[in-house]
Amino acid sequence: MPESTAVLTLDVVRNAVAGSAAAFRCKLMLSPAGGPGDKVFPPTYAGAVYATEKRRLPDYNDPVTCVLLDSVQSQANRMEEALQQAVDAERINLPIIEVDFEPFFPGKEQPEEMRLLDPVGRVTSLQVPHRIADAILRDSLLDGTRFRDSEIGTHVGMASIRNATVLFELCPTALLFGMWDSTGPKGGLGAKFERAMVSEIVGINAVPGVKTSSRIDPLAIQLKAGPLYAAASSEGVGWTLDESQARKQKEKSVMLGKDGRPSEANHGNVTPDIDYRRDQNRGLVKDKEGNPIAVGGVTIDRAEQTIVLSLPALRRLRFPIDGKLDRKVDIAAQTVLVALGLCAAALADDAGLDLRSRCLLYPEQDLKWNLLDRKANGEFALPAEDAIKLLNDAIAAAREAGLPWREEVLTLRPSDQLVKLVVKSQQLAIQQGGDAAEGGE
Repeated sequence: MPESTAVLTLDVVRNAVAGSAAAFRCKLMLSPAGGPGDKVFPPTYAGAVYATEKRRLPDYNDPVTCVLLDSVQSQANRMEEALQQAVDAERINLPIIEVDFEPFFPGKEQPEEMRLLDPVGRVTSLQVPHRIADAILRDSLLDGTRFRDSEIGTHVGMASIRNATVLFELCPTALLFGMWDSTGPKGGLGAKFERAMVSEIVGINAVPGVKTSSRIDPLAIQLKAGPLYAAASSEGVGWTLDESQARKQKEKSVMLGKDGRPSEANHGNVTPDIDYRRDQNRGLVKDKEGNPIAVGGVTIDRAEQTIVLSLPALRRLRFPIDGKLDRKVDIAAQTVLVALGLCAAALADDAGLDLRSRCLLYPEQDLKWNLLDRKANGEFALPAEDAIKLLNDAIAAAREAGLPWREEVLTLRPSDQLVKLVVKSQQLAIQQGGDAAEGGE
């Protein structure tokens, strides 16, 4: 490592892109905010399990158990969220496509079947999961025309690795974080752009813990105070002790939940217990020794975030203008994408790493980048404000080279069918919530 840390400048980035450097890499050591020995809670996957695997690490003689704390996909979403917040705060200016659902809020002049119960607001290309190729944008309208059938949308469908100019103009994050246009006019043959920016957070030397549950009811409602029945009337609290007022199914009174216990209405004490992983079909999930597996977070030696921004992935992209290719133009566009990735990482770092409930991590040092280049290795600092300046300078240079960079938001209107689908989904959610409170059929 170099003895001193230099500031990352536009010239350094441009030279790295134009040369043979492999990547910008950052490795950040993280600690649980609660201090050494505090537990963190990873995300759970199908079967309520954590994603664990053995990894070989320099500080350990044997392979060590690591647990995924934040996936590549989740990290990309967090970086895009940080970019969106910076756009909203007018700290940066990025090409944005938005779908405006605001005219369909309650009280708006729309038919009742097209009024959203919960506000959706504006959904942007930085928020939808598949970026410019997302179905939400696909099923919206631009000036009354289905977006992908509009002039702009048609150009999006023609994008490829050798013709990425339209994506640079409208949605550069698709070139940075990856995209597959699988629902466009070409279906599964639609353009694919690999992720150039990859970030992941793992916990090192993970040891599973246990999670307890208990509740003391100040009303001291007893288990035998039931049974509770699902109320026939939609008015009131949704349940009743009077069987004559119970909802009927095949001439039988419907119990609240499985057995009508007060706990089905969230009343009464919860006996102290340990939470275990449960499978919908198999019940308790057990380890190889036949012991139930507790769901209680993990303790770790430390957490580690690894960010890699691949320069070869970006060098493959071409940016023709009026059908003509120019190496200087390609380098200018690729430099913007590198600056955008570095800026996204810096802004996300500033936003903090509160990944989920009981998983707040604290970085032990500032964000620093290593340039992986056999000819000119180096370590560089890039605070958020410097990253914003780097991005703005790169954009200005790209525009001087003739590249398009849309500054005005491109606003789409959701199609009637998309609005009706969202409305129906919200109505079902309310209905299912009511059924859950009443115990269901």
